[in-house]
Amino acid sequence: MSETPDLAEGYEFSADPARVDVDRVHGWLSSDAYWALGRPREQHERAMASSLNFGVYAAASGDQVAYARVVTDQALFGWLADVYVDPSVRGEGIGTAFVARVRDHLAPLGLRRLLLATEDAHEVYRKIGFRPLDRPDQYLALAFG
Repeated sequence: MSETPDLAEGYEFSADPARVDVDRVHGWLSSDAYWALGRPREQHERAMASSLNFGVYAAASGDQVAYARVVTDQALFGWLADVYVDPSVRGEGIGTAFVARVRDHLAPLGLRRLLLATEDAHEVYRKIGFRPLDRPDQYLALAFG
């Protein structure tokens, strides 16, 4: 496993789902994330309820500045989804440090594989150990819409 980068001073990681600012996260994703534009609030809440939820928070104010969730059986497999960093703090290394902490939080579960999909953040994920699929020809997807 690759090294865990330091989280910028003044920010804290949490895996406590009660800390997630659902209004803020839904606003980010439904209005600014290419993969979730227009996502209905009810659908977003269902997704959160079936996932492990993570956040980064400004220590002084408690305001959430990043979000991610993992869909997992907590034994063998996980899917990292909805990773979002507020535009006001991008460029501070929060995304890389955040996802590394999510990875580290999952490590004790013994997952064999954690997958994700991204159009534009490959380097963020490569820094903490993600690699292209060894055998992409073995993977299939069923799209419902």
